[in-house]
Amino acid sequence: MRSAFRRLSLRLRLGLSAAVAVTIAVSAVAIASWLVTKQQLTDQLDSNLQNVQASPGYVQELLSLCGAELPGRDQRTETPTPYVVQVITSDGTVCVAPGHKKLEVGDSDLAVARGILRSTVHDTVSADGQKMRVSTTRPNTPPRFSGGYAVSIAQSFSVVHEPLNSLALWLLGFSGVGIIGAATAGVAVSRSGLRPVEALTRAAERIARTQDLTIRIPADGGDEIARLSKSFNEMTEALAVSRDSQQQLIADAGHELRTPLTSLRANVQLLAKSYRSGRELPEKVMDDLLTSVESQTGELAVLIADLQELSRSDTVHDATAAGVVPMHEVARRAMERVKHRGSDIQFISDLDEWYVMAEAAALERAVVNLLDNAVKFSPPGAVVSLQLSSGQLVVRDRGSGIPADELPYVFDRFWRSPTSRGMPGSGLGLAIVAKAVEGAGGTVSLRAAATQGTEAVVRVPGTRTPPSEGPDLP
Repeated sequence: MRSAFRRLSLRLRLGLSAAVAVTIAVSAVAIASWLVTKQQLTDQLDSNLQNVQASPGYVQELLSLCGAELPGRDQRTETPTPYVVQVITSDGTVCVAPGHKKLEVGDSDLAVARGILRSTVHDTVSADGQKMRVSTTRPNTPPRFSGGYAVSIAQSFSVVHEPLNSLALWLLGFSGVGIIGAATAGVAVSRSGLRPVEALTRAAERIARTQDLTIRIPADGGDEIARLSKSFNEMTEALAVSRDSQQQLIADAGHELRTPLTSLRANVQLLAKSYRSGRELPEKVMDDLLTSVESQTGELAVLIADLQELSRSDTVHDATAAGVVPMHEVARRAMERVKHRGSDIQFISDLDEWYVMAEAAALERAVVNLLDNAVKFSPPGAVVSLQLSSGQLVVRDRGSGIPADELPYVFDRFWRSPTSRGMPGSGLGLAIVAKAVEGAGGTVSLRAAATQGTEAVVRVPGTRTPPSEGPDLP
């Protein structure tokens, strides 16, 4: 049953749920109304029966029917309609007018006749099986009679059942109309309320079918559906940006790979042609070719490594890979790595302690790239300084600097200044730096130095002491 219900459409399920809820509510109200009305009609019937008093003369006539001798009275058998009146003597004799059926006598009626109870009201049945409501009392001024007796006044329960039956039919009709109306309204409301969800579903199906990430859904208002639509639009926009970024990366990588591969292919073809023809190349030409091949393969290796690093930075990092990192130690190791590459550049450093939450390897690679850039653009024998203070790492070179109009592009992938395109490099170094620093929650920028050269400024949130000794990292 449950699985069959789940196979229905959401709109139909909402309509059926509304109908079931209204059915329960309307049924409860109808039953309660019927029961309250029944109780009120019964109470009213009891009140009427208790207020009706048979005349003493009529009671004497009924007593005479029981064989009592009551002098000076003629026997009359008129009944005060619409009630049935009967007399019950203390010995259990029942006297009722001719033409009327006797009522079933209960123990409480006999108790009233014998003076044990003052009155009683209860259900009873006539001799012909008709259900009656009866009120039995002892008269305040009983006629002359040697024994005790009580007077029962009864009326058919039809005065209660007939209006109750009519009320039940009306309630049933109104309930049916209400249930049908609720089901119809539920389907209509669900259709209106689920219209944005249907639009969202169609958009998702269309995107899956066409791969068109430019599709957007109108997101008016501030309700849950509008928020869902906005989130869906933001998701597709992010996917579109990611796809465009991947396509641009592939295009840029292909462009950058084309030049060294073309040169490498030409050199290898020349070497192969020399080998096949048996004509040896001059020693100087051979040495230049091998040097060029070695340089081009090294350039390709650097480019591929940078692409791998950038691709790894574009993915979601494992939360367990990050930890508390002493940034001053990372900067010191990065400087030692660059020193060992054998350049004639001098390095000076001033590193205060600073602890950050980051991936140590990625952060060290970022500092190495900044130092490599500083070395590449510094004249021979120049000084490259490395300073860390209050979470701000500054790498300064003494080169010619970067023009102000080129600063907005320095962190773009594969971007290289026109003046540096003849230098080795892939154009990915600063892009890798930006990704690593952003992954640690920091920022990086380039600016002109106060006197000469360029400063790379990295800011990463952290603390001066390890978390175990001071406040937790932000």
